[in-house]
Amino acid sequence: MTEQRRATIIGTGLIGGSVGLALRARGWRVSGVDNAPGLADRAIELGACDAVGIDADSDLVVVATPVGAVIEEARGALAACPKAVVTDVGGVKAAIVAALDDPRFVGGHPMAGSEELGLEGADADLFEGAAWTLCPGPATTDATYATVRHVVASFDAQVLTLSPADHDRVVAVVSHVPHLTAAALVRVTGDHSSDHAALLRLAAGGFRDMTRIASGSPAIWPGVCEQNRDAIVEVLDQLRDELATIRSIVAERDRPELLRVLGEAQQVRQTLPTRPSDAGPHSEIRVFVKDQPGALRAVATLATDLDVNLAFATTIDLDGTAGGMVVLRVLSDDAERLCRGLLDAGFRAFVQNEDET
Repeated sequence: MTEQRRATIIGTGLIGGSVGLALRARGWRVSGVDNAPGLADRAIELGACDAVGIDADSDLVVVATPVGAVIEEARGALAACPKAVVTDVGGVKAAIVAALDDPRFVGGHPMAGSEELGLEGADADLFEGAAWTLCPGPATTDATYATVRHVVASFDAQVLTLSPADHDRVVAVVSHVPHLTAAALVRVTGDHSSDHAALLRLAAGGFRDMTRIASGSPAIWPGVCEQNRDAIVEVLDQLRDELATIRSIVAERDRPELLRVLGEAQQVRQTLPTRPSDAGPHSEIRVFVKDQPGALRAVATLATDLDVNLAFATTIDLDGTAGGMVVLRVLSDDAERLCRGLLDAGFRAFVQNEDET
C-alpha cells in the first residue's frame, strides 16, 4: 500500500484553501496554518485541511501568504519540514527566489482567482486550465522542480517555466498594471456617480467585465507593487503615453487615425492566445542531458520560450553514464518544433510518437 502523501498549507485564504481542496481531492493529507484567528479551523470545516499546524513530515509545503511574508514563512518551513519541497504562490518572484536560495525551494505563481474573496471562495477546480508559472532559482534541484511541477500539473493547470526576472516583467503587463488600471476606472466611475444617478446602473456588460479584477482583495497589492515597482512603473509609463496619444486623436477629431489605432488594437487582441489545450494526439520527446544541476528546468524553460505546453516532464538517470534523460510529453503538432529548438540549443533529442511507444 502506497504511503499517503502529506502537505502543509501556510495561509488558508482563497488560493491556499483551493490548493488544500485540490490536494485532498487527489489523496493528500493536508495540514494548514494561518495568522487569522480561526481561519485554519474553518479550512477544516470546508474540507480544505485535515488538521491545524505545520506537519513536520510534509512532502510539500505551499506558502500562500501575501508576498511580503513569503520569505520568512518559507524559511521557517524549510527548517521545520526537513524532507519537504517548498513553493509559494506569490505574484512577484525575483526578490523571493533570490532570498530563498535553497535546493528544496522553487518559486510559483498561479494565475487564478475568484470574485469571491477569501477562504469561502476556495474551489478545488480553481486552477483547471489556468497558467501556473514555476520560477526555479540557481540552487533549485531538478527533483524539487519535478515534484512541484507534477503536483501543479495534477491540478490540470498549464505549467510555464520562466526566470524570476522574466516572470515579473510579464506579470507587470498582464496582471499588475491591468489591476491598477481597473481600479482607476472604477474610481472615475465613483467620481461621476453622484452627478449621474443612472451611471452605476449602466456600468454593466463590457465595463463590468473590464473592471472585474478590481474586486480582488486590496491587501495583497502594496507588497506586489513594492516588490515589482520598477517593472510596474515602466508599464504604467507606457500606458500613460498610449492614453495621451489616444487623447490627442480624440481631441483633434482625427477619425482616420482613430480607426487605425483601434484597428491595430483589435488585430492584436484577436491574435492573443487562448488557454492551451492538451486535446489531441501526443508525442514523447527524449532529451539526453549532462549530469549537472538544472537540466530539467532548462529544458522546461526552453519549452515555455517556444510556446509549447508540456503535458508531462520527468528525468531518468542513465546508469553507467555521465548524464541522464529528460522525458517530455507534448502535443504531436508541437513536437517537431520543440525538438528543433532543443537541437538548436545544443541538446541531443528525438521524437517518439505515441503509436511507436
